[in-house]
Amino acid sequence: MMTRQFTPAAHPCVSAIPAFDDNYIWLLRKPGSPCVAVVDPGDADAVDAALQRDGLTLTSILLTHHHRDHVGGVEALRARYAPKVFGPRHETIDGIDQRCIEGDEVLLPELELALRVIDVPGHTGGHISYFAQTFGADPRPLLFCGDTLFAGGCGRIFEGTPPQMLASLDKLAALPPETLVFCAHEYTLSNLKFAAAVEPSCDDVLARLAEVASQREIGEATVPSAIGIELRTNPFLRSRDGAVIASAAQRLGRAPTSSVETFAAIREWKNVFR
Repeated sequence: MMTRQFTPAAHPCVSAIPAFDDNYIWLLRKPGSPCVAVVDPGDADAVDAALQRDGLTLTSILLTHHHRDHVGGVEALRARYAPKVFGPRHETIDGIDQRCIEGDEVLLPELELALRVIDVPGHTGGHISYFAQTFGADPRPLLFCGDTLFAGGCGRIFEGTPPQMLASLDKLAALPPETLVFCAHEYTLSNLKFAAAVEPSCDDVLARLAEVASQREIGEATVPSAIGIELRTNPFLRSRDGAVIASAAQRLGRAPTSSVETFAAIREWKNVFR
């Protein structure tokens, strides 16, 4: 794979299991061990095929929120492999063994991995993310953020409010810039087309859009991203930037009164952007 300016090198311990039209189920594996964890397994058959192909054993499941394309495979995987299931305390999901809220630590001893839970409501009412300082020999931190932060975008606000979602994104934006962002969908191209509409004069946005377009033409994944890349190119992390504020003002017909109003205007625009 050629080097990409806006797509970090793959992490040696994390791989994607594609599911449905555009989901990514993340598989975490310590080198030399058959034990693995998966994040948001909406499709049990896709996970089972990956495990059987490589002779792996599922020991843990991490869930970020309750939507079916993220939890639909849990029941079948529990029946087949009896993994320990971690998930959000404030959402109704069957089959969770350890319900988690902000500040909790998730320990996966089979993988020698510890993850910190971050509450990120907005997309859903009890959405959580998982953050690891390191995994294996790779020094970069990792973030598994479900549908809160996407490469170039953010999730729709279904159950929360704009202030909640912006606060959640601010938490993630404050993570180290080298943090790898493992979001749950391949939405990057459409997200960056929108970002270019919001910031048509931003060189980084335009360069990233061109890079992603070339990747998708050959079927190449555009995630993981990194927090530093998102800070440069993702309008939903840039609601305090002058160009984003100006675009929000155009949508509102007046200057926004706060970063929350800027964010809400941009998010509502994205809902109808084609």
